[in-house]
Amino acid sequence: MSSISLLASPALPLPIGWGQGQHQTERFPPNNILLVLAGAGLLWLGWTGFNGGDPYSANIDSSMAVLNTHICASTSLLMWTLLDVFFFGKPSVIGAVQGMITGLVCITPGAGLVQGWAAIVMGILSGSIPWYTMMVLHKKWSFMQKIDDTLGVFHTHAVAGLLGGTTTGLFAEPVLCNLFLSIPDSRGAFYGGDGASQFGRQIAGALFIIAWNIIITSIICVLISLVLPLRISDEQLLIGDDAVHGEEAYAIWAEGEFNDITHHDESRHSGIAVGVTQNV
Repeated sequence: MSSISLLASPALPLPIGWGQGQHQTERFPPNNILLVLAGAGLLWLGWTGFNGGDPYSANIDSSMAVLNTHICASTSLLMWTLLDVFFFGKPSVIGAVQGMITGLVCITPGAGLVQGWAAIVMGILSGSIPWYTMMVLHKKWSFMQKIDDTLGVFHTHAVAGLLGGTTTGLFAEPVLCNLFLSIPDSRGAFYGGDGASQFGRQIAGALFIIAWNIIITSIICVLISLVLPLRISDEQLLIGDDAVHGEEAYAIWAEGEFNDITHHDESRHSGIAVGVTQNV
């Protein structure tokens, strides 16, 4: 699911246009880390029900799914944090949250199908490979630098999602598969038998998802562009799309101002707000 939603992003610049470029999109510091932590906690809590509720009953599969979800997310969080400390000299709250998300995404395909040790391995991989693609490859690959991926969702969802799908083809445990899947003798490549072919099917499915999303997303965007513009002007991008409505999401540019709220300022509703106020 994460791969389906995020692997379409490289196709968007064709109908929409490129982002603002490397210098404008190299760093996006968060404006409220406390809200980030609150949202991350709610996300982790909800993911417990997301994976644990998948069997629609309280059984072994749902129990394994909940346990593996927490194991993989915790391991991935620690792995991402360790890499931050090793290469940057200090841990990062945002990095920890990103590691948590990659762990949750990675374990989802096989949450109820793998054993605990496999969840740890998947957590190590999901905390390191997306970290490398985000921190190293993204900054070296000029194609990705032109895409406005403010939250790094390509790495935390697409890369981690593909990683989870392929590693499930490696570590899916036969007994757990028989409890949950309708296809008999399903197993990952690590357990021999028909596992190698299952791993191949996982790879083929990932390649199909990539091709399908790039093609279909491009077609959808081109059709929409015939009716509505897909991109606002560069001036609006520079000022901020929230200012188009005469308001700002975060008014932190000044200590305060005196404003006559009884006076209707037409300039704030004619196209783009320019920050004009009526002082008294």
